[in-house]
Amino acid sequence: MSNSHTNTSSWRNSLLALVVGLVWILAWYWETGAAMVSIWERSGTFTHAFLVPPITLWLIWRLRQPLATIAPRANLWLALPFFCVGGLWLLGELAAVNVVTQFALVAMIVLAVPMLLGMQLARAITFPLLFLFFAVPFGEFVMPTLMQWTANITVMGVRMSGVPVFQEGLQFVIPSGHWSVIEACSGVRYLIASICIGVLFAYLNYRSLKRRVLFVIAATIVPLIANWIRAYGIVMLGHVSGNKLATGVDHLVYGWVFFGIVITALFMLGMRWHEPERVPAFSAETTSGKSSSNLLLVWFVFALLVCAPRAAEWLVERANAHAQPQLQTELLGSNGGWQLDAQASHEWKPAFVNPSAELQAMFRNGQQRVGVYIAYYRQQDYSRKLISSENMLVRSADPVWAQVGRGSRELSSMGVRTATLRSGDLNGTTERRLAVWQWYWIDGHKTASDLKGKLYTTLAKLQGHGDDAAVIILFAPENQPGGAEAALENFSASQLSAIQNLLEQTRKQR
Repeated sequence: MSNSHTNTSSWRNSLLALVVGLVWILAWYWETGAAMVSIWERSGTFTHAFLVPPITLWLIWRLRQPLATIAPRANLWLALPFFCVGGLWLLGELAAVNVVTQFALVAMIVLAVPMLLGMQLARAITFPLLFLFFAVPFGEFVMPTLMQWTANITVMGVRMSGVPVFQEGLQFVIPSGHWSVIEACSGVRYLIASICIGVLFAYLNYRSLKRRVLFVIAATIVPLIANWIRAYGIVMLGHVSGNKLATGVDHLVYGWVFFGIVITALFMLGMRWHEPERVPAFSAETTSGKSSSNLLLVWFVFALLVCAPRAAEWLVERANAHAQPQLQTELLGSNGGWQLDAQASHEWKPAFVNPSAELQAMFRNGQQRVGVYIAYYRQQDYSRKLISSENMLVRSADPVWAQVGRGSRELSSMGVRTATLRSGDLNGTTERRLAVWQWYWIDGHKTASDLKGKLYTTLAKLQGHGDDAAVIILFAPENQPGGAEAALENFSASQLSAIQNLLEQTRKQR
């Protein structure tokens, strides 16, 4: 009776410490949590994440009886990994990388369990704790690749069906009309939802690791193949019906219905190898008399570690506050024969969101024409940041322009991204094309890499240099004497130093 009473009292104290600890975490990082929920609300790709926290609680509740035999024991040594996770959140916040801060927040919640309740209990609920990471909106980075795969495989299938196709990038033309693969056609929402459901299904229905792994692999491959079949079927249905079917919102409905049928079939097939559930048994433990005082010490350290990253962030941001920048167009041109063409119209503008300052101008040197676009960012946060999935050359829904090619090249010992943009119909006479070069300037560093750009931004803020950064985009029409590449090379040879000087002068405006 004494041991039972001691264990009950220890559980009561430990659960109270855990609940207060979780509230403490959410109170300090509510912006990060709110950002996660806002993505769940606005993105159909991650709507399933609303179910992840309640499923996690249900999975733990299923084990309540065997878990009650374990005596909770706080662990001070877990303060080190908790400190590292807090540092990861700080780096993600300074670089304004949502996925890093959100993974760090979930990791804090997960680590709070072994730190305040003990490692034995955490091992007993390892899967429910890890399943909580599915709440993080992660995986859309594969969307461009999946879009290209979908376009290529759809075109291949249509050609094998005897229909002639002309493809350029994500767009293709068949005799009955013009088609393009947009974000909703990538299949990423099917893939992420299928993996999440598949992992849960494998945990609940299989005991052997081999069967679990094989089913998760199947839940990853099947939605990809299903999406390719769906895309091919929609194009062919539109073709044979004279574009009366599957050309509007209805083709998205067909997609979800088809996905539901495929996933149901996958789960029905997976049930053929269902393994009976075994009730886990854990060795009973008693709690030492020092547990109460140890819990107080661990909770105090835990509380300090939760606060530390936010305090560090406040100090860094305070040191990096600066005035609004202004880009001076007159610092460009006047070298190598290039002059500002003030009368030129801007037929295309890159889709960069909410820059602190912006410059777009056309320059002329004889018959050669080159456009310059610079988006300058300062005081970056989640609503204003240079490297973001929302910043791109052309949006998929753009009614005029489409990106039909991409690549890279070396320019004055630095790498730059290249792209080809097209306007007008693929087979029309109004077609216009632009060659585009793009790179980033961050704290004096030049790179075309998103990852390096984020690292340079974080390092600059930690060093107290601020977070000034810019994207530089040069573009030229292909229908000009000598071609677009020759014009871009000529312009960059004489203007790179002027662009660098412009950015350095802008950085000094503090």
